[in-house]
Amino acid sequence: MNGKIVAPLVAILFASLFAMCTHAEIKETDYKVNKNITKFSSKEEFFRYLVIGEGYGEPIYGIRAAEIAPPEESPPSGPLPPKMPVLEESAEKGVYRYSTTNVQVAGIDEPDIVKTDGSKIYYSMPFPTAFLWRRMPEEIIRTDKAIEGIYIIKAYPPENISILSKIKDGGSLLFVNNTLIVISHRKIVGYNVSNAENSNKIWSIELDSRLVAARLYRGKVYAVLSSWISSKKCVFPLAYVNGRKVELRCTEVYHPAEPIRTTAIYTVAIIDPKSGEFEKKVSFVGEYGSSVVYMSKNAIYITYQKRVSTASLYYEFLKEECRDLLEPKVFKELDRISSYNISAFSKMYEYRRILDEYLWTLSNDERIRVENEINNRWMKFLDKNMRKIERTGIVKIDVDNLSIEAVGEIPGRLLNQFSLDEYRGYLRVATTVGRWDKSLNDVYILDKSLNIVGSVKDLGKGERIYAVRFIGDRGYVVTFRETDPFYVIDLSNPTEPKLKGELKLPGYSSYLHRIDEHLILGIGKVGANVKISLFDVSDAEKPKEVDKYILKETWSDVLNTHHAFLIDRENEVFFLPCSKAGYIFSYKNGKIELVKAVEAKNTVRAVYINEYIYIISLEGIKAVDERSWEVVSKLSFS
Repeated sequence: MNGKIVAPLVAILFASLFAMCTHAEIKETDYKVNKNITKFSSKEEFFRYLVIGEGYGEPIYGIRAAEIAPPEESPPSGPLPPKMPVLEESAEKGVYRYSTTNVQVAGIDEPDIVKTDGSKIYYSMPFPTAFLWRRMPEEIIRTDKAIEGIYIIKAYPPENISILSKIKDGGSLLFVNNTLIVISHRKIVGYNVSNAENSNKIWSIELDSRLVAARLYRGKVYAVLSSWISSKKCVFPLAYVNGRKVELRCTEVYHPAEPIRTTAIYTVAIIDPKSGEFEKKVSFVGEYGSSVVYMSKNAIYITYQKRVSTASLYYEFLKEECRDLLEPKVFKELDRISSYNISAFSKMYEYRRILDEYLWTLSNDERIRVENEINNRWMKFLDKNMRKIERTGIVKIDVDNLSIEAVGEIPGRLLNQFSLDEYRGYLRVATTVGRWDKSLNDVYILDKSLNIVGSVKDLGKGERIYAVRFIGDRGYVVTFRETDPFYVIDLSNPTEPKLKGELKLPGYSSYLHRIDEHLILGIGKVGANVKISLFDVSDAEKPKEVDKYILKETWSDVLNTHHAFLIDRENEVFFLPCSKAGYIFSYKNGKIELVKAVEAKNTVRAVYINEYIYIISLEGIKAVDERSWEVVSKLSFS
């Protein structure tokens, strides 16, 4: 038997027999939400669903080829922050404005390592070696663990800057009503910081699941959790909330009516920041580790990788592309197996067995020829059907009651949360599909029921998406391989979106931020250096780069996270943290001008309070007066 064509027999035979013994048709239940998604009615149905989905998990590029390469990690694109935040009660007297975290949707906060309430700065010191090794390999950071933790810092007025206290926990932060919420992958903890010099823990959630994402909206924390399905059980531990165990039963879980490969259960929970208790939750199946989360003021959108049935695809391939290579009796046998009510895993095994038995009836020379023909045609078939093969499922959940409103799917994979955007009842999604050398990039428009109503396809052939930004009736997409195509897409008619303009430049932009109605800021790299571009998009058909600035820096954390970017619209400046210094640029009159470089090794963030910008690094904080651009105070963490 040819091992290049047939997978290891023992493993496949075991899975095949197990699937055939346990498979049964999944019936509609009384828990129907809509035509596409239902709850499991019993643990037996849950187990059957898992088995059926196993047949959707084999490598698509199966016989001799590699799987589709996953997208490389890449920074997200940026939102347009509000001009001035609503001041919290805890703000220092005399404070009339302060910055907030740069987020995707104004009014929906996201966890970050720095928060300010206009009086204090809360800084969760990152673990230096682990945090920076991936970003600045030219610098090995050796920092004493004694400085790690969360610093609560009196920030205003800057001449009185000082450390008030320190919390030993670490993680990303949310802040609401004098409660500092510390979030890590396995723990969420709430601290009362009304007395900043003596903060105390008021609740704790120990997670038995993985935290995928969190948001803060209307005074409530929304957490998305992922539980790995590792064995046949119907009860899954979610967390210990203040010592009390919270579990999830499989009969509480929703699933698409059409089977999918299922390796995880995703749970969305609303958490009360005062007590840490779960107020509401909803769960559904998906694939572990492949989700993107986007939240609007109406809905939470959670994606999962949706693999097609390899058996169905292979059957289609043999019938469409191999009629001249195989005898009619082979197709008769394939049709017979296709009609059986058995799992996809079992069908795939049978298809391969039939093919293998036929190949061994041929002479050696003919068998080698046919094998090579089948392999080459298979690869071409996969390239031709990329959008059918690589797909993303989307679940839409109502923000208020956590009901599942709709499910849908689109071709391709998403870069990050900015690949999704809700606008006037429509969801816009940007995806990349296919292998690196054959990749394509698309933008899809979906209605309220997540049906595709419009699309723009084939952007940047052979490239992948590096940044996406949806603003009103337009979409901006950056793809990259050797040059940086910057695309402008007209989305004013959701059913007929159109590519309007394209600009190609050396290097790439991987972060896009709106400056005003006509100007878009792009931050990326050219060669080894950080590059800042200013794009004029007043004429959608002829976008142009009106200014640029190249820094003698190899990295900025803005290239890793949108949270690292700061813009002060009143003073028309923006800030970039880099490895050697923190940089403050002016964008007045459509020009990029460096107004201040503040030397500080490994800057990570900046915030402003009134007319002072506080530049935060692993070493300490430096406050800069925006009226004179002088450093007026310093704080060291050593």
